[in-house]
Amino acid sequence: MHIRLPLLFLAATALTGPAFADEVTAWRLFVADHAEARVSALDLASGETIASFPLAGPATLYAAHAGEAVIAVQGESNRVSAIRSGIAIEDHGDHGDIEIADPEPIDAVLEGNKPGHFVEHGDKFALFFDGSGLVSLVDTHDWVDHGHVHATQIDSGTPHHGVAIPWGDYTLVSVANADDEKKPRLGLNVLDAQGNVVGDTHACPDLHGEATSGNLLIVGCGDGVLIVSGSGEPQVRKLDYSGLPEGKTTTLLGGQGLQYFLGNYGADRIVLIDPAEAEPYRLIDLPTRRVHFVTDPVRPKFAYIFTEDGQLRQLDVVKGEITRSLKLTEPYSRDGDFSLPRPRLAVAGDYIAVTDPLAGVVHLVDAASFAPARDIAVEGKPFNIVAIGGTGSLH
Repeated sequence: MHIRLPLLFLAATALTGPAFADEVTAWRLFVADHAEARVSALDLASGETIASFPLAGPATLYAAHAGEAVIAVQGESNRVSAIRSGIAIEDHGDHGDIEIADPEPIDAVLEGNKPGHFVEHGDKFALFFDGSGLVSLVDTHDWVDHGHVHATQIDSGTPHHGVAIPWGDYTLVSVANADDEKKPRLGLNVLDAQGNVVGDTHACPDLHGEATSGNLLIVGCGDGVLIVSGSGEPQVRKLDYSGLPEGKTTTLLGGQGLQYFLGNYGADRIVLIDPAEAEPYRLIDLPTRRVHFVTDPVRPKFAYIFTEDGQLRQLDVVKGEITRSLKLTEPYSRDGDFSLPRPRLAVAGDYIAVTDPLAGVVHLVDAASFAPARDIAVEGKPFNIVAIGGTGSLH
């Protein structure tokens, strides 16, 4: 595992006591309702709802632009919206400056047939529209800072549940079999700035899941993972599942502060991946099926997994072991449709936030003691969540 220095000004308004005379810590939770077309912005310290934003439909949320924005992907409503978080931190090396304002919606939206995966890399967003197979590339600053959406479109070739990843002047785009009614994903193409395919398609059957950690990108396949690197034209290689039992990873997260990847591997196992190691995979059995998992950007050696028995579990990614567990909610079975309301996790500074849709609350767990801290009541069924915030000097 390779250590790199994390930026401590993180993408989840709470004002706490200043670490120094001129410093404050500010965190907000943005929570999407499971059924209602609404995102609520919560003050972490008081638990108050400081703003509520109507949408076209229920949304999946992503923190973006170094925490200055929240992207709301409304797949069934054919729309992607952006909300300014109201927290901006400028890194000056030895310290950061923080600006705090009211959160606000950005009028400009992206529209298209069934938006799915959203990926930010560098100064660009990529939105893949499953219903058309089209990709929209958007400049981060134009949308978030100036409120303008000038999208460059790429055609992947056929409608499918796909993904596109900006990579400097290049774009990585999934490829599917247009002749098969089920549109199975076959691999990954590298496109140049003009939209031309560079080289051959990189085989990646059942492609699903991607994540970035440090200078590496990883993409999940049915027969292994693709490792992408390089500062110019992306270099792509396959790492097969050597030494692992039958299975595959379809959801991936990248470590922050430590370079590693965390993925699912079936319903009741997770896998730690370090492509630089001689034995790159470490498989970890869970006591029961997982519901959701996140990495910790503040305490890089930890990640957290919520399992269907209502327990939050701490994973030490260095040891590769579950080190602590906490009973937090009533059981949430994975049986039934994948879109049923189930808890989601986010790390907000000193806390791990866990939505509990059926109870109508967000549980806050103290990350140091791994004990319940308090609950925040949220109207409706709180579901998807992102945490935005950090520490900086006010001027």
